[in-house]
Amino acid sequence: MDKYGLIGYPLKHSFSITYFNEKFKAEGIDAEYVNFEIPNINDFPEVIEENPNLRGLNVTIPYKEQVIPFLNELEHDTAKIGAVNVIKIIRQPKGKIKLVGYNSDIIGFTQSIHPLLRPHHKKALILGTGGAAKAVYHGLYNLNIESTFVSRTHKADGILTYDELTPDLMKEYTVIVNCTPLGMFPKVDFCPDIPYEALTPNHLLYDLLYNPNVTLFMKKGEAQGAVTKNGLEMLLLQAFAAWEIWNK
Repeated sequence: MDKYGLIGYPLKHSFSITYFNEKFKAEGIDAEYVNFEIPNINDFPEVIEENPNLRGLNVTIPYKEQVIPFLNELEHDTAKIGAVNVIKIIRQPKGKIKLVGYNSDIIGFTQSIHPLLRPHHKKALILGTGGAAKAVYHGLYNLNIESTFVSRTHKADGILTYDELTPDLMKEYTVIVNCTPLGMFPKVDFCPDIPYEALTPNHLLYDLLYNPNVTLFMKKGEAQGAVTKNGLEMLLLQAFAAWEIWNK
């Protein structure tokens, strides 16, 4: 029986284990998906060695960047992002193993936002600077949208802080993507500190969060007539992409 799994720490709520095991059952696929909760990234080679039928892994916090030195190769876009959330395990002759890293967040995000884009959507603000934000940046770049990161503190040149978001700037940047955990259940009364009153029906607000279905960030955007979308479809699309990567 083939095996797939997830590495991370801690692994409390894993969407992947439920999704893939239900998929295997429904489609009659002789495989199982398991969680590998490893307290240290140095335990990663052990997971590979002790599971000879392991064909692929998902990677979650805090190992999306830490796992890279253990891999043999990175897919092109993934190398630019510098964060991996899918590993394909290729078992070669004489017991050799090749590990290739991919980022299915970029695939899921790009496929999910693309149908909502209009000709006036030329510039985007990305709220947050973590691994998911980097995937979003490269996804938007592939869609010919110029992006700027927004952070709570001044991190580097070219990164804006929230207090620099003027009405004029908001008029220019008509796509806003929330890559922060602000507003996630149970802290549903929080949202990123942007000037919501400057939003218009020309704006598209995309929230990577999906619990709750409609975040405060989205509600405040909708109140100004903006188009909004949560991250549930992206989550599903990146799971589809992972399955395709493992089986191509």
